[in-house]
Amino acid sequence: MPLVDVPGMRPVMMGDLAADLEARDDGSLLVRPRAALGDYPRSMTDSLVRWARERPGTVFLADRGPDGEWRRITYAQALDKTRSLAQFLIDHGLSAERPLMVLSGNSMEHGLLALAAMMAGIPIAPVSPAYSLVSTDHQKLRYLVGLLTPGMIFVAEGHPYDAALRAILAPDMTLLTARDPVDDLPTVMFECAAATAATPAVDAADAAVTPDTVSKFLFTSGSTGMPKAVINTQRMMTCNQVMIASALAFLKDEPPVMVDWLPWNHTAGGNHNFGITLHNGGTLYIDDGSPTPGGILKTVRNLEEIAPTLYFNVPKGYEMLLDHFEKNERLRKTFFSRLNLMQYAGAGLSQHVWDGLDRIARTATGGRIMIITGYGATETAPFAFTTTWAVERAGEVGLPAPGLELKLVPNGDKMEVRLRGPNVTPGYWRQPDKTAECFDDEGYYMIGDALKFVDPDDVNRGLLFDGRVSEDFKLNTGTWVNLASVKGAIIKAFAPYVREAVLTGLNRNHIGAMLFLDVDAARKLAPDLAVALEPDLADSPVLRALFQERLDALAKTSTGSASFVARALILDTPPAIDKGEITDKGSINQRAVMAARASLVEDLYTDPPPPHVLVARKSK
Repeated sequence: MPLVDVPGMRPVMMGDLAADLEARDDGSLLVRPRAALGDYPRSMTDSLVRWARERPGTVFLADRGPDGEWRRITYAQALDKTRSLAQFLIDHGLSAERPLMVLSGNSMEHGLLALAAMMAGIPIAPVSPAYSLVSTDHQKLRYLVGLLTPGMIFVAEGHPYDAALRAILAPDMTLLTARDPVDDLPTVMFECAAATAATPAVDAADAAVTPDTVSKFLFTSGSTGMPKAVINTQRMMTCNQVMIASALAFLKDEPPVMVDWLPWNHTAGGNHNFGITLHNGGTLYIDDGSPTPGGILKTVRNLEEIAPTLYFNVPKGYEMLLDHFEKNERLRKTFFSRLNLMQYAGAGLSQHVWDGLDRIARTATGGRIMIITGYGATETAPFAFTTTWAVERAGEVGLPAPGLELKLVPNGDKMEVRLRGPNVTPGYWRQPDKTAECFDDEGYYMIGDALKFVDPDDVNRGLLFDGRVSEDFKLNTGTWVNLASVKGAIIKAFAPYVREAVLTGLNRNHIGAMLFLDVDAARKLAPDLAVALEPDLADSPVLRALFQERLDALAKTSTGSASFVARALILDTPPAIDKGEITDKGSINQRAVMAARASLVEDLYTDPPPPHVLVARKSK
């Protein structure tokens, strides 16, 4: 394995993902890693059994209990609890047809239940808490219950989920709660379930688990419609961990220590990060924070106490940590003390955030810490690509992992990416029509994205993300607009005040932009905005003047109608989950936003433009 030893950067052992390129007569390209995929475990719980035997006293999971202090459980203790809970699930007749559904977020109980379900051969279905706590009509939650027909529902705390539980509970479902049960709902307490005596039935159920056993249902909404249940098999999850370890070779040198908030109802938190811990015999401190003004303070507290060996976050999380890194010496020293690398996912990392992290690392260590990103999807378990070298810009996704074949297919002026390998889902649960739509005639999963080569003459320089093939659109002049590049330019131009942008212009004569504010950043612009209500921010003269200046500056960089954002408006309400404008992952559904705010779209094309519409000026 090569040691990445860039001058001024902390050395780190990374894998070699060298690949070969094959050009086909039909114009498609195949990229295949040279290294073969190594052997992988039969099931995820095989790793739990291994570490309970080899490192019984090592802490596996830790979280903040109700008193705010760390609760810890070792591998040996976790195996005992997992076996007891597996017996409990078996006793209640759960199966793939009647799986375990989890409505609440990350917790020790959630993690143990996930392992218990896998050991018993029962799928677990973690659902975004937003479907219960943010949604007011619980429409998506009811839909998911109808799709999966769960036999048991788990919530860590009962009362916050009162309304959601009443919307979905049926007589044939068992309600399992860790604490704070709802008084008039029949409930089994987690402590009682975990005290169940394991019998040979657990061993028999575990022995029946194969790499093809369904281990989990994870939900993805795609660009339209209700969520789909992505089938996750044991093979997908276990081989994916071998793929990850082949790239992040330093994982084999020492057990990883992670402090992580990424939700387990998403593949990044629940498969990638939880799996890294389990597969490599490490320790996962469940961060009770989040990238919000209140949540980031909890994250800071945790990172002051626990030094991670690798760290994952979304770009907004890194951005919010920057201010605290600047002011908090204890945080800086602890966080960077044994950190091998930082990885971001979920969106592009703004250059000012990238530069800030690099500056803070130098302050804390006298050197640099490698920053990487990768590429994958819920349907790929999720790891598919990564960089294993130091990069200096966002957008590079690296090379595919061993065992994964990549096909690039011409699609207009882009190369559409398709993937085939043991980490790719067999399809969507109880939706054969959706499954058939997502695979081509050679069995490649059609992910809907485009990639391009960093260097067309050298595949091993890696690939760049080139947007969604389905989201690009034509103006009425016939000019194609690359949504990813234009939106990226907008986010950069308006940083840090714009969280997301929705582009309009299909069959229109110019590009328009609907801008979702980063409310916390916007409130720092002027003292009178610090306590302003969110709708008032969009009308602030200070904010509008700044946005007009930024829009004009962006216009001067455009090279034609395909990159000229002619008009923009500041949205005065955040995206609504009940309207489908935002997914539970926090990503924007472009089509849903335009449908829900159709009158505002028309305002961008009305002449003369209404007062709330900003008009770009290209003149010097």
